[in-house]
Amino acid sequence: MNTGLRITAFTAALAAAFTTAYGVGQSLDPAVAERPPEHDAGHASASGHPEGGDGDGHGGHGTVPAGGLGISEQGYTLDLDTPHAEAGEPAELRFRIRDDRGRTVTRFRREHDKELHLIVASRDLRTYRHLHPVRSGDGTWTTTADLPQAGAYRIFADFTPARQGARGLTLGADLAVSGAYRPLGLPDARSTARVDGYEVRLTGTLRPGRASELELTVSRDGRPVTDLQPYLGAYGHLVALRSGDLAYLHVHPNGEPGDGTTKPGPAVSFTATAPSSGSYRLFLDFRHDGVVRTAAFTVHAGPADTRTDAPATSPDSEDVTW
Repeated sequence: MNTGLRITAFTAALAAAFTTAYGVGQSLDPAVAERPPEHDAGHASASGHPEGGDGDGHGGHGTVPAGGLGISEQGYTLDLDTPHAEAGEPAELRFRIRDDRGRTVTRFRREHDKELHLIVASRDLRTYRHLHPVRSGDGTWTTTADLPQAGAYRIFADFTPARQGARGLTLGADLAVSGAYRPLGLPDARSTARVDGYEVRLTGTLRPGRASELELTVSRDGRPVTDLQPYLGAYGHLVALRSGDLAYLHVHPNGEPGDGTTKPGPAVSFTATAPSSGSYRLFLDFRHDGVVRTAAFTVHAGPADTRTDAPATSPDSEDVTW
């Protein structure tokens, strides 16, 4: 195929991917998450930070919007300098956070050992990167990402401005990765995932509008891993993305290293609330032997208050390569 035809084919495929994602996203309920109890590190809003505020809610609880669906929120905007990349090539991503007057923000609150967490995920949820860019003096953030597959991607900037009273935000922007594009469906739901010789088992059910516990247990060569290492101040980090519109849910574990009760494995537990019914992709980052690895799962959150005892996944395992 000549160059002109290849570009035309990719453009058409990319347009179809965006159209499909938009249509699925519109079919889901409005993205809201239950307000978490205060001072409980195990609970987080859809943007990954405890939130206050009023709202219509469910059962009298306040609600907050799911994170990552907008490029601007509360006067802050994600300004992505590099909205295009090439598949299979190291991509340098540059961006700024601007305030409501267009000024570049240069002061951020440090959370989980970093001023800003950057998540890059493909629209089909098969490629995932958790990155920590470097900020220059003028407020420009820079990082390099390896994106192996062409298609539509979403970038999430998870941060808290240093301004007094500011709350945590997750802003999202689209990234187009050019190359030979082949659309793939969401991976099947399974309760175990294998990555680099490790097996991670998921137990628990993700429920819409209702907090529930998810437990992920790490083993290697059939033996429980009991010496997980802290990564960004925790024994594991969990990000959930809703299939269709990629609504963002970032939840931190119940407990933390050094609190006197939390053990370094084999199990890491999280308390999470799904913004709505639908399919989600869960990404667990954990560190062992000095290396951070990611285990991924597909789960289904059914209609509220139904199938409360049904597993969200099947017992088969999924091999994961990142």
